[in-house]
Amino acid sequence: MDLKHQCVKLNDGHFIPVLGFGTYAPQEVPKSEAEEATKLAIDAGFRHIDSAYLYENEDKVGQAIRSKIADGIVKREDIFYTSKPGEELLPKDEHGKLIFDTVDLCATWEALEKCKDAGLAKSIGVSNFNCRQLEMILNKPGLKYKPVCNQVECHPYLNQSKLLDFCKSKDIVLVAYSALGSHRDKKWVDQSSPILLDDPVLGALAKKHKRTPALIALRYQLQRGVVVLAKSYNEKRIKENMQVFEFQLTSEDMKVLDDLNRNFRYVTFDTLIDHPNYPFSDEY
Repeated sequence: MDLKHQCVKLNDGHFIPVLGFGTYAPQEVPKSEAEEATKLAIDAGFRHIDSAYLYENEDKVGQAIRSKIADGIVKREDIFYTSKPGEELLPKDEHGKLIFDTVDLCATWEALEKCKDAGLAKSIGVSNFNCRQLEMILNKPGLKYKPVCNQVECHPYLNQSKLLDFCKSKDIVLVAYSALGSHRDKKWVDQSSPILLDDPVLGALAKKHKRTPALIALRYQLQRGVVVLAKSYNEKRIKENMQVFEFQLTSEDMKVLDDLNRNFRYVTFDTLIDHPNYPFSDEY
């Protein structure tokens, strides 16, 4: 298989490309730019495209994919497209307020199982779930399909090693977002947060391998068995991120990167901290 299109097998038999293109952009970025960036990503070799209802650009991303299919650059079956549902699919009480206890968690999973049965989704997974919440789904009576993946924040400052081990033990793929630190959107991220790509350890490894710190951070995830999302709307960096398949980190390099972990989270969803199912109160 072409190195650019390396995949891992999911527990439902489908395959996910190990390198994905993230399409989120801050509010001030025109939504139209998502279309151009997605086209550039497909041209560069990305076949895994990650979006969400929340990003408010799925129509543009879809347009880009359709355009590249029409041009004969890719076939529909070449593209692994990830979406995350909006609030309209989540359980609410009679006043329209979101509710999400254990029962609702499982009811929502059943709704996703029905989507898979109806052919509306090839694979179904979760995002921002901790170990306990994954267990709720896995132990649900009458479970039809296990989550194929759990998409979480993951980078050298938050390497999620315990959650990764748990997911591997259950044949669930960990997918890393904010793998380069963060998009630093004021809406989500404290502006005083450390800048991951400025870390001297990443810088030294980048120099050693004649690569960028971003490529070191991405390669780190691939060698741990993590599917990694790379987000950029910059043509040069989109193309550059494909170089992640062109080099290897040594076991010593990996140990050095493991030691950077400080359990530091960029995206904390502070507005949900009092929610009974806030996922980040648990250790992992």
